[in-house]
Amino acid sequence: MEFNFLAILVAAVVPMVLGFIWYNPKLFGTVWMRESGMTEEKMKGGNMAVIFGVSFLLALVLAFFTQFLVIHQTGVVSLIGGDPTAEGVSPTYQAFMDVYGGDFRTFKHGALHGFLAGVFFVLPVMGTNGLFERKSGKHIFINVGYWTLTLTIMGAIVCGWR
Repeated sequence: MEFNFLAILVAAVVPMVLGFIWYNPKLFGTVWMRESGMTEEKMKGGNMAVIFGVSFLLALVLAFFTQFLVIHQTGVVSLIGGDPTAEGVSPTYQAFMDVYGGDFRTFKHGALHGFLAGVFFVLPVMGTNGLFERKSGKHIFINVGYWTLTLTIMGAIVCGWR
């Protein structure tokens, strides 16, 4: 199993590009600002270089670990200790990979698993946080929708780009 660092890098750009569109005042930005209590003054008060830099590093981490959710072959590699080129690797592993090595490595399959991660990981976590923070349903669903779409696109890129 080889990591496609270019796919990971491109996938890491997705949250920033999609965030620019999603949180634009013409889409959900105005509603999100109102529902989150964000003001223009608060937005101007942050160090944008640090915010975007750290956000990109976190997006790289997310893109890297997304491949373990969307590429089934990573699970097979982990069963043999993580190094398929190591001496003494079972011939069963190689036979399995010869038959199934490229299966489910499509953009569509990655998008499906990215979407499922959004629904079954992001929604419960952000929904719980939002409830305890007393955020509105609109606020929760704007953020959950953003991350679900982001993971859908990231999953498609990471899984399908070979």
